[in-house]
Amino acid sequence: MENITSQEETLLLGVLALGENAYGMTIRRHVAKVTDRDISIGAIYDPLYRLERRGLVVSHLADPTAERGGRSKRMFRVTDLGKESLKAHKQIRDNLWGSVPEMAWK
Repeated sequence: MENITSQEETLLLGVLALGENAYGMTIRRHVAKVTDRDISIGAIYDPLYRLERRGLVVSHLADPTAERGGRSKRMFRVTDLGKESLKAHKQIRDNLWGSVPEMAWK
């Protein structure tokens, strides 16, 4: 299991949510919509490439399409290691949230 940051968690969850349609622009749009934040495409690709180097995602080039001027999309998929890391990160967050006494919120 790899430790992940909150930004990496957000991107991994975005890739999982999009399934077969997970490429740069769809990930950017999904994350922006869910987080209500404008995100640059660089803020998507740079961390995705880091996640790929660590084995948390894999990518491949899809077939070129005419609508993209013959260019290919780089499609992303979360690996089993990525899923394990997400689950561990969620467990840590749940434990931390659960450790806060109710009176702390008053």
